[in-house]
This record gives sequence, structure tokens and C-alpha cells, in this order.
Amino acid sequence: MSAKNILILGGVAAGTKVAAKLMRENRDFNVTILTAGKDISYAGCGLPYYVGDVIHEKGELIVNTPEKFQALTGVKVFTETEATAVHPEAKTVEAKNLKTGETSTYSYDKLVIATGASPFVPDIPGRQLKNVFLMRTPDDAIALREAVESGSIKKAVVAGGGFIGLEVAENLAAQGVKVSVIDFAPHVLPNFLDPEMSEYVENVMAEAGIMPMTGVALEGVLGTDKVEKVQTSRRAMKADALVMAIGIRPNTAFLEGSGIEMVKGTILTDKYLQTNLPDIYAAGDCAMVTNRETGKPAWSPMGSTANIAGRLLAKNIAGAQIEYPGVLGTGVAKLPGGICTGRTGLTETAAAAEGYEAVTVISVVDDKAHYYPGAGSFIIKMVADKSSRRLLGVQVLGKGAVDKVTDIAVTAISMGATVDQLASMDFAYAPPFSTAIHPFAHTVNILLNKMDGQLESFTPVEYTQGAAEGYRIVDCAIQPSLPAYPYLDLTKIEGEMPGFGKEEKLLLVCAKGKRAYMVQNRLKYYGYTNTRVLEGGTTFNTQIAEEE
Repeated sequence: MSAKNILILGGVAAGTKVAAKLMRENRDFNVTILTAGKDISYAGCGLPYYVGDVIHEKGELIVNTPEKFQALTGVKVFTETEATAVHPEAKTVEAKNLKTGETSTYSYDKLVIATGASPFVPDIPGRQLKNVFLMRTPDDAIALREAVESGSIKKAVVAGGGFIGLEVAENLAAQGVKVSVIDFAPHVLPNFLDPEMSEYVENVMAEAGIMPMTGVALEGVLGTDKVEKVQTSRRAMKADALVMAIGIRPNTAFLEGSGIEMVKGTILTDKYLQTNLPDIYAAGDCAMVTNRETGKPAWSPMGSTANIAGRLLAKNIAGAQIEYPGVLGTGVAKLPGGICTGRTGLTETAAAAEGYEAVTVISVVDDKAHYYPGAGSFIIKMVADKSSRRLLGVQVLGKGAVDKVTDIAVTAISMGATVDQLASMDFAYAPPFSTAIHPFAHTVNILLNKMDGQLESFTPVEYTQGAAEGYRIVDCAIQPSLPAYPYLDLTKIEGEMPGFGKEEKLLLVCAKGKRAYMVQNRLKYYGYTNTRVLEGGTTFNTQIAEEE
């Protein structure tokens, strides 16, 4: 093979994956990594859990040292060496040794750009004060944990309501720090969850004492030597520390003038993970991939994407022609307040933007046999296309194994499955793990009932937007739970019910939605024509009790 000299820029997830896989494909390759950091292959996703002492030793954050990686793979690694320019015609890269300041030139047959991304640090007053932290490298996590353990941080503000921000907030709270989370977006986890699901997360956070403040801009840090207050567009908040997790920006400024095509600083790649220039590839947080459902370019700065793309990229350099079908926006996270979330595919918001006529349902279902110790509930939002009946996306909240529900949906969406094909699947069941009808299948059944007209309901969003105006709320729980509203006992419905007109608009409400559906089914049999079930019941629509 002629292209033996392979140069990789970046040595965290994508870069080390490409390098290791290349050497397994062909030991004749001459593979070199240049990386600006002093560490390689560190566990960026594990940093918040070191802060919370879930991961006890800082050494556990380093998956491989340069020396260990070189010994394992045969790859040459140069740390603290930052690429400053790429010259595609000459097939060379200029790089600066950050320890000595010297610049060297490296040649390549094939170039892989995996330079990752860096935290976005807004240009605000006071950002240089002590106890202003980032959360991107092991050093960041080590510094924050040391400050917490020193006792100097009692109250902290986390700027950023994405995955990292919320994970840091959860771990700081577990260490006894009083935490507030601010975000400029209308909700936490913007673009990951639909707004009503994010609102539920915010309510859980607030109940746990971790206060979310959304629609708020970070404007500055106040203090003499260290953080004393965090100035927001709403007010100044007393704090001993500020953790900035506002977002990341691709490390691609050095590519200016190289001719490599980018969008918003992110490298565009084709289905083989190659750039617009011959012999130059890109993967990881600095590169675009493809959304598997829409076919459009997508940015997926996730360790999972970096590793999957890196592996395929290496195989292609080694001579294969494997297409990367792309991402679904899949993610999973442990959140403040003791719940977790998972999502894959299109949200309802995204589906509408793509032109789908989306049908959705929100279910509240048991996460394992209800009698098994530790049993809880999942809140699942399922999105399907009305015409094709294809599953488009799933969002899930709960204390249980949300990743399992998410990953079932990943498989289904990747295979183009319809909701009809997902019914009656032979999922694993035993009381410690699941329910006899799996929570995913249970939600599919509810969605099928809705799509086929057997369930007539209002979504939580429709309810808050006034769709139920003119409907009389009817409590359908196992035991009366809404004193201000009339009660219907499912077991007593054996014909026309006194006090309820057959043409009357009735909004049936129970704890989760299941019993209300059963009441609707029976009322329909006895000639009631204007009933609706409130999806998610009072578990999700907590405002109903407050409206009494």
C-alpha cells in the first residue's frame, strides 16, 4: 500500500481510535499523532463524576498515557504539539511545540483532523477571578473537586443547562454545594428534549433544591480576588464559584486558508468521512457527520460518535469503502433530582420542522414489575409519522434504565420500522428488569391506539395551550385524588352515569393515563361521545392539582 505515512491531529477520542484501528488493520502503517494537550485518550464524559467523587481517583480519568498508548499500538505520539497550518498541495502540516515554541513541519500521505473542540468562554468581566471553572479536561475536574474539598465552595452557579452543566450540578449538589443552573435558552436540555419534557426536568430539579433559571444571560462575575457574585441579565446571584458549561466550539481556526470546506467552523465530510480535499479526513467534535433520518449535515460532539466514526474512517484509509450512515441525535444522561433521560431520533419540534405530520403520545409506565423493590416509572414520549407510521423518535425520563428504552428505539429507527412492526415484539422480561409487556412496547400500544382512534386524548402541550377549554375535568384515579372535580370509579360504570351527559365534553384524568383510557373505553361503549384522556395524567401534568 502506497499511503503509509498517516498523520493524525488530535489525541482524545477520535484521534486515538483512528490510530489504534489503523495499526490493527496494517502494521506497516507509519502513524503519528500530534496533540496540543499533555494528556491523550482521557475520559471527558467522566469529568463531572470525578467532581462528585463517584470516580474516586484522578488517574482513572486517563484511559491511556502517551507512553502506554505507543507501547500498545506502535503509534508515535507527540503531546503539547499544536497544529498551526495545513498545506494540502504540499501534503504538510506545520505544528508548534508548546513547551519550546519551536515550529516543525510534518509530511503525510493521509491526514486525519480530529482536533476536537474547546469550551466557549464568553468575554465577560471577572472571568479571570479565582473559582471560575471550565469542564473540558481532567485538570478542570481536578481543580473544581479540590476547591470543593477545601471547603471554600458552599454555593455555586453553573452556566449551561446541557448535559455537562446538569451533570456537574448534580455532582456538586451530591457534595453538599448549593447549586443554581442558568441558561440563555428557554429550557434546560434545549434541542435535546421537547419543551414540555424539559419543563418536567426543571420541576424535578427545583424539588431537589437545584434551581434552574432559564432565559437568563451570563453577564459577568463580581468579586475582588475570587467569585463573590455572578451577574446575570436578571440579577446578581451570590456564589463562591462559577462553572461555565455554556457550550463548545470546534478547534479549526488553524485551517483557515487551507481550502477545507467548513460550516460554522465545523469540517464538512462525506459519507466516507473524507473532506472536500483528497487524502484529508475528519472525525470527532471538529467535524460534521450526517443525520441518519434527514440526510442533512449534523454536528454530534459525542464520545460515541467520535469512536464509531473513527473506527470506520480508519478502515476506509486502510482500503475499505464503508459508508457511515450517520447519527440519530442519541444521548443519555443522569440528571439532578435523581432522574435520568434518554433520547434518540427526531423530537416533535424537529419532526415538524422537517415537514412530518407527527403523531405523539406521552405515557407513564412502570419500569419493572410494580411489586419488585425499587420499581418506578418511565415517562416516555414517542413520535411517529402519521402517513408512513414510521417511528421517528423517542424521549424518556425516569430513575430506571432509560438507556434500554432509548437503544430499542435506536434499533427500530435505524431499520426504518413502523409502529405496527414494533408491536408484540418478544422483549426480555423478569420482575427485576422489566414488565410483562415491556415499557417500550406498552408505549407503542398506546400510540397505536391513538393512531387508530381507540384512544382519543389531549397531549400535555395541547392541554396547556387550551385545547381542553369547555371540557369538564373528571377524576378517574383508583381512589379520588382531585377533590375539586367529580369522580368516576371504573368498576362502577355499568351503563349511563348520572350527572354526566352523553354529549358532554369530559376530560378524563388519572395518575398516569391508563385508568382514564379504560374509563373512556367503557364510556364509549355506553354511548358517551365527547371524552378525552389527558396523556401523562397528574404524574406529568402536575399543574392540575394546583388549578383546583
